[in-house]
Amino acid sequence: MKIEFLGATTEVTGSKFLLTTIKGKKILLDCGMYQGKGLETDSMNRDLGFNPTEIDFLLLSHAHIDHSGLIPYIYKLGFRGTIFCTPATRDLCSIMLLDSGKIQEVDTIQFNKKRQRQGLPPVEPLYTMKDAASCMHLFVSVPYNLMFSITPDFAFQFVDTGHMLGSSAIYMKFKEKRKTKTLCYTGDIGRYNKKILPDPNPFPQADYIITESTYGDRLHTTLDKAEENLFLIVHDACAKRKGKLIIPSFAIGRTQEIVYALHRLKLSNALPDIDIFVDSPLAVSATDIYRLHTDCFNEDMQDFITKSNDPFGFENLHYIRTIDDSKHLNTYNRPCIIISASGMMEAGRVKHHLANNIENPRTTILCVGYCSPRTLGARIMRGDKEVSIFGTKYKVKATLERIDAFSGHGDYQEMIQYLSSQNKKKVKNVFIVHGEDESRVKYSEHLQNAGFNKITIPLFKEAIEI
Repeated sequence: MKIEFLGATTEVTGSKFLLTTIKGKKILLDCGMYQGKGLETDSMNRDLGFNPTEIDFLLLSHAHIDHSGLIPYIYKLGFRGTIFCTPATRDLCSIMLLDSGKIQEVDTIQFNKKRQRQGLPPVEPLYTMKDAASCMHLFVSVPYNLMFSITPDFAFQFVDTGHMLGSSAIYMKFKEKRKTKTLCYTGDIGRYNKKILPDPNPFPQADYIITESTYGDRLHTTLDKAEENLFLIVHDACAKRKGKLIIPSFAIGRTQEIVYALHRLKLSNALPDIDIFVDSPLAVSATDIYRLHTDCFNEDMQDFITKSNDPFGFENLHYIRTIDDSKHLNTYNRPCIIISASGMMEAGRVKHHLANNIENPRTTILCVGYCSPRTLGARIMRGDKEVSIFGTKYKVKATLERIDAFSGHGDYQEMIQYLSSQNKKKVKNVFIVHGEDESRVKYSEHLQNAGFNKITIPLFKEAIEI
C-alpha cells in the first residue's frame, strides 16, 4: 500500500492522507481545509494533489473543518465515493460544512469587490452552501468499535479518541499478497480526565501509525487547575474590574467545555451574578447536537445529566442566533461573558466583539486554545500593540489571558500515554503529522525516548510504501 501525505505535514490544518491499495483502490483519510493563512489558503485548498473522481472511499476521523472542510469542494469536482464516519460526526458535519459554505460565499463577495477595484476578474468561491448540503447524501454512519469491510481486502473500525464529540482513530486491516497488515490513523487525540467526553480509547495493535503532534513540544495544566484559573479570570474581569470577558472559542467542543465549566461554577455559587452570552449560531446548533448524543459522554457527565438535566443550560446563560441580538451586545454596558467563534479570532462574530472592545482597558480577552502563527489570535496573544480588524487599526488595551488546558488536543505526555497501549517492538513505523515543524521534531524525540524506534516525519506530498 502507498500512503501519500497531502496535507497537515508542516502545520496543524489541512489533514489529507491518500491510501492506494495494491489493487488500485483509493481511500482518503480525512479531507481537511487549510486555515489561518489569509489568501494563501485559497490556493493551498484548491491544490488537492489527487483527482476527486478517482477516490473510492473517504474515512473521516472527526468533524473539525481542518479535517472535513474540503469535502464539499471535492464533491463539487466530481467525488461520489462513500464517506464513512461516526453518527455524531455526520450530524456535526451537517451544520459545520453548511456554515463553511456560507463563509466561502461571503468571503468571496468581499474578495471580488477588491478585485473589481483592481481591474481583476472575479473568482468563484471554493464551494457553496448548496455544495455542502448536496455532499451529505454520501455520508454513512458506522458506530464505534465495529470492524467494517469496504472491500474483500480492506476493513476498518472507529475507536473513540475523546477529542471531540464523535471523534475517532481509524484502525485498518488490509490484505496484500496473502499477508495481513494493520495501520492506524489516530486523527486528533483528546485529553484524559475531561469533564464531558471519555478518555481516549486504545486501538488494537498496529504495524504502522499515522499520528498528530499539535502539542508535541509542550505540556498542559490539569483541567481542575484550568477551572480554578477560569474562576479567577472571571472574578477579576467581571466582578473586580466590571468589564466584559470575551472568550474566542471554537464553536464545537471548546464552547461546550467552557459552558459546562461555568455551569459547575454557577452550581457552587462561585460565579458572579452576570449574564453569559454564547454568540455563535453554529455553537448553538452544535450544542443541540451534543444533547442528542449523550451516549458519547463519560460517566460523570451522565450522572450530572440525571441530577441537573441540561448541562448546557442554566440561569443567566443566553444563546444568541440573530445578527440583531449580537449587535445589541455592543451597547451592553454591564459586566458579562461573551463566548463567540472563531477560536483563532480569524472569522465569525468574535471579530466584531474584539473591534468594539479591544481598546477598552476594562475588557479581558481569554484565549482557550491553539492559534496558528499568522492568525489574528496569535498576533493579539503574542502582545502586538496594534492589530488590524476588518481593515481598521486598533490599539490593544485589553487585558490578555490564556488557558490552554481546555484544548481538545492532548499534550505530548498524553499522546504518548495513548500510544503506550501498543507493543512498541511490533510497530514498524510511526508517521508524525498535524504539527508545526518544531513540534513534530520535538515530539519525535519524545517518542524515541518512550521506546518507539522507527519514526518518520513525512514531507508535503511525499509518498511512502508500507
